[in-house]
Amino acid sequence: VIESALNPVIRSRVGASGLWQFMAATGKMYDLEVNSLVDERFDPHKSTVAAVKYLKDLYAKYNDWNLVIAAYNCGPGRVDKAISRSGGQTDYWALYPYLPKETRGYVPIFIAATYIMNYFQEHNITPQDCPKPATMDSLIVNKTVHFQQISDVLNIPIDDIRKFNPQFKKDVIPGDYKGYTGAGY
Repeated sequence: VIESALNPVIRSRVGASGLWQFMAATGKMYDLEVNSLVDERFDPHKSTVAAVKYLKDLYAKYNDWNLVIAAYNCGPGRVDKAISRSGGQTDYWALYPYLPKETRGYVPIFIAATYIMNYFQEHNITPQDCPKPATMDSLIVNKTVHFQQISDVLNIPIDDIRKFNPQFKKDVIPGDYKGYTGAGY
């Protein structure tokens, strides 16, 4: 929610992309393919698996969720630098003045969002229903297929194919050299 407002196709001004706002290099470190045809940072399932692995690795390093969230936002290098500048402090609030301005705001926003998601009823907040297609399925494509071909054969609007497959950049699934999972209804 904090990274992308749950928009799987969002891109930040610095190039962080997808639900989890991965930079290309970090995405590649966590096995997300990023090239001229495919950007798996936009694949909701694969990017979530990568984010879980990244958060797990950050927690193994810092053993503190506030530092993990800070490192997710600005990178572990900047958190390490803040720890060094603070004289070795490992409490987020002690590091606060040494962190980038955006990160100083990010962790409190994350804490507030987590609180609201858990205690929404106490504040008379009503969750909004999320519209979904009636039936979704996915399949592995082992051959290059253009979205227009899929649209024509399955009678699915091409805009829906794009919407449910944001990881494919050019309306094509380049399955000739490896299989890709595509979604539709």
